[in-house]
Amino acid sequence: MNREFSQLNPGKRYLMGPGPSDMHQRVYQAMSAPLVGHLDPYFQQVMEETKDLLRYVFQTKNEWTIPISATGSAGMETCFTNLIEPGDEVLICVGGYFGDRMAQMVERHGGKLVRIEGEWGIPFSASQVKQALDNCNASLVGIVHTETSTGVEQPVEDIAKIVHEHGGLLIVDTVASLGGTNIPVDSWEIDICYSGSQKCLSAPPGIAPVTMNERARDRILGRKTPIDSWYLDMGLLMKYWGSERSYHHTAPVSSIYALREAMLLIHEEGLENGFSRHALNYTAFKAGIDAMGLSFFVEEPYRAPMINPILAPEGIDEAKLRGRLLQDYGIEVGGGLGALKGKAFRVGLMGQCSQKDHVMLLLGALEQVLLAEGHQVQASGVSAAAIVYNS
Repeated sequence: MNREFSQLNPGKRYLMGPGPSDMHQRVYQAMSAPLVGHLDPYFQQVMEETKDLLRYVFQTKNEWTIPISATGSAGMETCFTNLIEPGDEVLICVGGYFGDRMAQMVERHGGKLVRIEGEWGIPFSASQVKQALDNCNASLVGIVHTETSTGVEQPVEDIAKIVHEHGGLLIVDTVASLGGTNIPVDSWEIDICYSGSQKCLSAPPGIAPVTMNERARDRILGRKTPIDSWYLDMGLLMKYWGSERSYHHTAPVSSIYALREAMLLIHEEGLENGFSRHALNYTAFKAGIDAMGLSFFVEEPYRAPMINPILAPEGIDEAKLRGRLLQDYGIEVGGGLGALKGKAFRVGLMGQCSQKDHVMLLLGALEQVLLAEGHQVQASGVSAAAIVYNS
């Protein structure tokens, strides 16, 4: 092989897109801790602490609360492969890119898909879900709490009540929102919930936290057919993560170290303080975007504080804008997905990226990039954000 290689050096980045997010220095340090075996007594202690911290972040007492050794999409697949048997009717609320992914998984795992379409940028109402359930026999309902493609934060508490009144179980995607806004799994009576490590938790990509209550556990243990995935079989996984410690797979020890440290930081800050921090930085960011004369895709009442698509001004190539932000300032923001492809860029204020310095840097850089592209902003976004921070 004639190719030459050098050491990795990606340079300084501010990860302000839809994920991954920046990580605290302590998380990097945790990843460099000495490796031990995945059945080592010390790692077993780390496993127990990780489960306890996950329960804290999910606000649950569920015994079946573990990190899946794979990305957030594998967390999604874990839930569907364990809970769907061939022919089961499953209702999926599709209001964006990841709701559609849920629907695809239902069909791949042999479920009978009942799909209700929502307008991108608008949350589902409990009455929409009720009407759909009145006209089908779905025993599972899936919905995304914060749709990464649109930035909509979906109220789910009332929907959970409707699902339970119809005798079903509710699966909620919190990949983009867990740790950034209030999601009390137990008090909202969410049956199955999954997330990802790389967004508001600010850990490396590659781990999918999952929690399931007793109703979900009983459905899985009472299946008539085998689960169609060996690797994601929750019964087998709980024999490893539970008291038996039966070998299942070689856990990604360093990634679990990192997740534990990231959640410890959340615990030290306190959930409510973290939610308030995300809300404040979104408010300052909103003030800056409004002052510059730019437009959010989602109406204010429906916006999530941690991810927001911003519509590209007329005549501005959003891909070129994102390229300039990355090249000139080291700031990564995301492109639009699905219906928003080429029309918007997505800004993430997730976890360690939800900080005053990140907001002010992005607003200042965005103004300069727009000016370089020939677009005159209405007023200083930095000044508008500063008023929020100083109030």
